[in-house]
Amino acid sequence: MKQIADNHVYAVVMAGGIGSKLWPLSRKKSPKQFLHFFDGGTMIRKTVERIAGAVRMENILIITGKQHWRLVNESLPDFDVDNIIIEPTIRDTATCIALATTFIRKRDPDAVTIVLPADHLVLDEEQFLKTVSKGVKLARKQRGLITVGIHPDRPETRYGYIQVEPSVMIGEENDDPDDDDIALFRVKTFAEKPDLATAEHFLQSQDFWWNSGVFIWHVDDISREYRRSLPDLYEDMQNVHAFIGTERQDSVIEDVYSWVHPVSIAYGIMEKAEKVYMLAGNFGWTDLGCWDEVIKIGLGLEGRDMDGSESIMIDSKNVFVRKPHGKAVVSIGVDDIIVVDTPDALLICKAGESQKVVKAVEMMRREPGLEGFL
Repeated sequence: MKQIADNHVYAVVMAGGIGSKLWPLSRKKSPKQFLHFFDGGTMIRKTVERIAGAVRMENILIITGKQHWRLVNESLPDFDVDNIIIEPTIRDTATCIALATTFIRKRDPDAVTIVLPADHLVLDEEQFLKTVSKGVKLARKQRGLITVGIHPDRPETRYGYIQVEPSVMIGEENDDPDDDDIALFRVKTFAEKPDLATAEHFLQSQDFWWNSGVFIWHVDDISREYRRSLPDLYEDMQNVHAFIGTERQDSVIEDVYSWVHPVSIAYGIMEKAEKVYMLAGNFGWTDLGCWDEVIKIGLGLEGRDMDGSESIMIDSKNVFVRKPHGKAVVSIGVDDIIVVDTPDALLICKAGESQKVVKAVEMMRREPGLEGFL
């Protein structure tokens, strides 16, 4: 896959999540994007390396919380610190993307931006790069907002959804036959995470896709939508724009974040945008949003003990154990169990139920004395 030969293409890697879905390994101080799910690097490192196949390294920006600055540097010690944008606090994706767009627009008013999460898994990187490359061309030519959807294979309640109209061909004959197999749709609407009954309906209807969290657009087009749908935030970012590169930059951003209301990019912008398209993503995507998905994909973690080492299983099957080295585990007469052990916390969960870890985290947050384990 050839790199996009365009100095005006940028990428924004969003790395501000707190990672509660994979507790107790993922914590506030070390969320999922900074864990080693692959040999050779953290998830954020793999994300940056992947998108570097489509974007020049100097045009890749990372946006993260100030508490995770050190972890970004540890994961990517050679990354340009001037390309790391710090959010004072978490204010959801619409604010995060608005701030990153403001920095890019200051640097390059003719930029096309690829926005993607730092903590998602992509198994077919070549197909991923073909998809975002097609998205860049469409964003430049059609001047609309492009998102990437994943065709669902189950009624999933942890993902947002995109409802689409029948696939469309836009413009003149495609000049790149390599991406002819990537279907393009007009978007009807975006849907928040559904309950199970609604997710089953979405699956049956066959016109709902999972929202991958990958977006592609020209900075003028996304700025226009902010001005139309979130005018207060747009004006705040105009003020930030004026002070980027000055001594007041950080204090102005702090001030904006002190009063801005959290809102997702799907709800705040995409649902209301006038011209939105979706590319079909077929590149082995998952957000590894629970331990069951980790098991399903067949990936573990650096330092894992899931190969039988130091473990004895008697009359047991489908027992997943992730533990530190140097600790013996014995299971007797149990099936379909997930065990995740860390120095200060232990998760024991029935297989298929790990999505409820989020509920446990919420309970711990409210329980006096337990918040320190988050």
